[in-house]
Amino acid sequence: MMTKKIEFLNCPPELEDKKEKIISEAEIFVDKFSILEKNKFYILLDQRTNAFFSECHISAKDLINHGTIDVPLDPDNQPDYRANREVIEEHSAYLKMIDDANKKRLFSNIVCEYNTTYQPDKPIKVIGGQHRFLAIEDALKKNINEFHGVKIYFNVDKNQRLDVQLISNTNIAVSSDLLDRMFETAKGPELRNWCQAVGLLPEKEDFTDKKQRGSQISVRGARTFIINYFKGKNIDDKSFDKNDTTPIISKTGIVDDEWEKLRERTDIWNDKGLLEAGKKFSRLASEQKNYFKTKRKEQFEYAEKALSYSVIASWAFIAGILQNNKIRLKRHFDLAEVKDQDPLAANLLAKAKHKSDPENYRGLGTRTDVKDRGRLAELFFLQAEKGDGFTKSMIDLAIKKYHAKQSNLEVIEAEKKLLNE
Repeated sequence: MMTKKIEFLNCPPELEDKKEKIISEAEIFVDKFSILEKNKFYILLDQRTNAFFSECHISAKDLINHGTIDVPLDPDNQPDYRANREVIEEHSAYLKMIDDANKKRLFSNIVCEYNTTYQPDKPIKVIGGQHRFLAIEDALKKNINEFHGVKIYFNVDKNQRLDVQLISNTNIAVSSDLLDRMFETAKGPELRNWCQAVGLLPEKEDFTDKKQRGSQISVRGARTFIINYFKGKNIDDKSFDKNDTTPIISKTGIVDDEWEKLRERTDIWNDKGLLEAGKKFSRLASEQKNYFKTKRKEQFEYAEKALSYSVIASWAFIAGILQNNKIRLKRHFDLAEVKDQDPLAANLLAKAKHKSDPENYRGLGTRTDVKDRGRLAELFFLQAEKGDGFTKSMIDLAIKKYHAKQSNLEVIEAEKKLLNE
């Protein structure tokens, strides 16, 4: 006779023979663990595979103490192949889960199988939601014992188990660009409005949710531009050769403390220098794209060179540095007006290389590392001396100046350490 605790919402006649086994497992599960649904535990049916499951809430303590993420895809025939993907400990989304769990967030849709045939002391086999499981485990160490939602399957056969594991590990990953856009939207429309005002975003259009060829500028790109503009303003152009002039790239997928601090300044959106720089850079990006769209269609991969993060960061950084040198600032801005070639001389940049570069280095502006950003800053600063656009000799000199400056800065730092010993 069926216990009053367990109730099937749907069980076709052809599956009646499975009821007894499922009831037995479900009763043990409900009685043994701290479950909110003790008085009424519903069993549902996935009619796609005829797998029975329940959705309920279990305490963190019981989930962690009696659960495991070490789950084989096929425990009978392939015990060494795991259902869960590799844990990505440094992913921004996972770090956010850790923080949320420690702030008593309640998680849900952790997909499990109740199975005592292997690791009987850990009958709750976590198939989907391993990062949430680990976040809950971290919080439990601090005595945070909340109830979390689980979807738990009972008495599944091999095909049903594999189906559950497959759908639990097939998802549409939320990109860092989309997370950035969501965070920024929650803060307010200021960054989007600014980008639309300067032409980096068309009117009424939003930032891209995933950076790719042909997409709009990303939140990360816009933040990178503004951060470096103001960092550059703090450096006197006359002392350029004596300072570390390496631009930075805004963090993505997580809170960027430097951006948050800058964003608190309500005056940045009305900064006339920033507004002009944004418009001039938008012009540069447009001219770069139009050149390869109309005159060099076979090399269209260079069309969006201006929107690479290293170029965005470096160009904006130099625009900030030159705010008090209007003549050189105009030359910097007028790079977009170079005639009969693409403004960024992409073919020349592609061939630029230092003796320390690896064989697979593809030229300036193709990477986002410190070297590329520092070299491009030197190049934009050099170009502003004459304003005739990039040349091969100028690019080579900029690369050499960057490495010479870094070596000199290392010497200065070593001398300071020696004097302080």
